[in-house]
This record gives sequence, structure tokens and C-alpha cells, in this order.
Amino acid sequence: MSETNPLPYAGVRVVEFTHMVMGPTCGLLLADLGAEVIKVEPIEGDNTRRLLGSGAGFFPTFNRNKKSIALDLKKPEGVEAALRLIATADIVSENFKPGTMKKLGLDYDTLAKLNPRLIYVSHKGFLPGPYDHRTALDEVVQMMGGLAYMTGRAGDPLRAGASVNDIMGGMFGAIGAMAALRQRELTGKGCEVQSALFENNVFLVAQHMMQFAATGKAADPMPSRISAWAVYDVFTVKDGEQIFLAAVSDKQWAIFCKAFGLEDMLADPRLKTNNDRVRARDWMMPILRSHLANHSAAELSAVFEQNELPFAPITKPQELFDDPHLNATGGLAPVRMNDGHMAKVPLAPFTLGGERPGIRLQPPHIGEHSEALLKEVGYSDGDIAALRAQGVTAGD
Repeated sequence: MSETNPLPYAGVRVVEFTHMVMGPTCGLLLADLGAEVIKVEPIEGDNTRRLLGSGAGFFPTFNRNKKSIALDLKKPEGVEAALRLIATADIVSENFKPGTMKKLGLDYDTLAKLNPRLIYVSHKGFLPGPYDHRTALDEVVQMMGGLAYMTGRAGDPLRAGASVNDIMGGMFGAIGAMAALRQRELTGKGCEVQSALFENNVFLVAQHMMQFAATGKAADPMPSRISAWAVYDVFTVKDGEQIFLAAVSDKQWAIFCKAFGLEDMLADPRLKTNNDRVRARDWMMPILRSHLANHSAAELSAVFEQNELPFAPITKPQELFDDPHLNATGGLAPVRMNDGHMAKVPLAPFTLGGERPGIRLQPPHIGEHSEALLKEVGYSDGDIAALRAQGVTAGD
């Protein structure tokens, strides 16, 4: 974005006390949209930096476009520095266990007395109520919120293959912050925004709840559901490759049949409408699978694309780095990983004026901006040296 067309939240300052995925996602979105997001980390750095396995990529994924200040909030001098920083902020964001921020004197009620214009975003497991004392994880709310039931086979609940509630919970936290900024323009006052994993998960499965409300019949898990469309499946084809193919309307069925020499099936009165074909799936699908089995996935992709029919290769996440569409459209940007090497990370999935919000700041080193930020809120070089000596702050 240019000076004549700045990012929408340029000039907004966010101070975040976050870790893992949910809270950092909120800050990531605000940062991508131009806000100055300051990440307050422990002296040793956010533990997310050191995760292994499925968490190894969390930090570089969710912490671009942010600054870092390292403070020991267990020491009063660290809390004092945090309060000075918060005094300059529009938004505070946190995702610690209930009660943690209150013990530090950094809860909404305390801070709102100091600055009634402050917007305070809390990311929790549950909104206030009977469950709010529980410790929540993405898996926990997927299990208790119906998503794992819908994803797995009957009797085998399975969590979704990404941190869907953490990420969407952070998104809703950001949406709430955006709404609160607009409300502050109208009223002059800030407010507390709360986003929660469980309620986010329930929002995700609302379509299945409402299917029951509309029909009186419970939704079956996705692997065993009766599809609303006749051809809407993964096919195993030549050399064991797999591809998802679909024909979801009568027009698409006709195109599909003509493209693959299935005129007899097109003329079969038992297969005239989509609903007819849904009822005939038990005998129809084996015929289609056999007919397509000797085609390669590439051949099928070409025919489906030429005829504007829905299809998809079965892609592994690591293969997306080489996706021609993502690379041609600038959907992936260079990002510094925890060990210093560069990789590519997906950008926010929208454009503003035809541009994807990009990376202005690489994920910060621990306390990379500590000194500059402390000076900005009134600490002298001597003060900062003393704080370093006391272990209250750290940084490059």
C-alpha cells in the first residue's frame, strides 16, 4: 500500500500478550491491515518459538508484521513498563488463562479505569458461563462441540486437520476489535471484546444443527453422510492416483456424460435428475469408478477443466509451496523461520484494491524492539541499562 492509499489500520497501536495460535492470529490480521502490533514476550521469549512437531511453524506463521518487547511481568518493574506501553495503545489483546491478567493488574476493568477509550480483546476457551473455568484446546472444543463427530467416521471422532477454532477464534477477536474501533468513533468509549474456542466451534457446526431443526433428522458424520449431490467423490484412478470429481447439477451431469462417452447413462430414465442419481448411487458409482479407473488424474483434470466441471487434485500441504496459482498471484511471501532460514508463508486470503496485504516486518527476534519501545515511553538509556541488569527486559 502507498502513502496515498495507506493500510486501513495504519496509526492503530495494539499491545498483545499472546502465545500459540488464537491470540497471535488476531494480532496478525490487525498487523497485516496496517496496525502497529507490539508483542510482549517473556525474557526467554514466547514458548511458541520452541515448539516441535505440528507446532514447529506456528511462530513464523502467526507473528509477521509485529514488533517484540521482552519483559518479565513477574517483576513490578516489568508490569510498570507494560502499563506505560498500554497507555499509548488503542487495543490490548491477550489469550492467557482466566485470571492471569487480573493477577498482573492488566485486566480490562483495571485498564479501563486508566483509559476508558481502550479496546481489550480476550481470547478464551469459553465465553462467560458454566464452562468458563475449564481449560480448553482446539481438540477439546472440537470433541464437545460436534465437529470431531462430523469429521470422523461413525464411532471414530476425528479432529479437523488444522487449528480451525484457534485460527477462526483469533479472526473473530480481530473482527470484534474492528467493530469496537468503529463503535469508539461513535461513542468515544472503548469496550471489552471476548472471543472463545467453544462458541466458535458451535458456529462452525451450526449448519448441522440447523439441518436437524429443518428436517428432524440428525446429520450423519461427513464420511457416511448421504450427499446432496450424486457425483461428489474422491476417485482412485490410473497408477493409484486420487482425484476429487463432482457434477452437482443436471447440466453438469449431461456435460460429464458426453465428455466421457456415457450417453447410455445420460439417457437412462432412472438417472434423469440429481435426486434420482443420489438414490441410485449404490449401483451408479461403481460403474462410474470403473469407467474412469484407467484415466490418469492429469487426463481427468484436463477434461474437467475444459468443460468447467468441479475437480481437485488431492494435495499435501507441502506441495502447496509449488502451486502455480499461489505463486503467480503473490499468495506466498518470503518469511524468516525460527532458525533464520527463509521459507514462504501464505498471506491473508483477501485483496484490498487488488493487492494482498504483505509482509512489512519479518517475525521479530526476542525483544528485537525492546530498547526503541522503552525509549518511546520515557525510559532513558540509563533506565534501560538498569532494567537489563535486573533481568526486567532483554533484546537484541
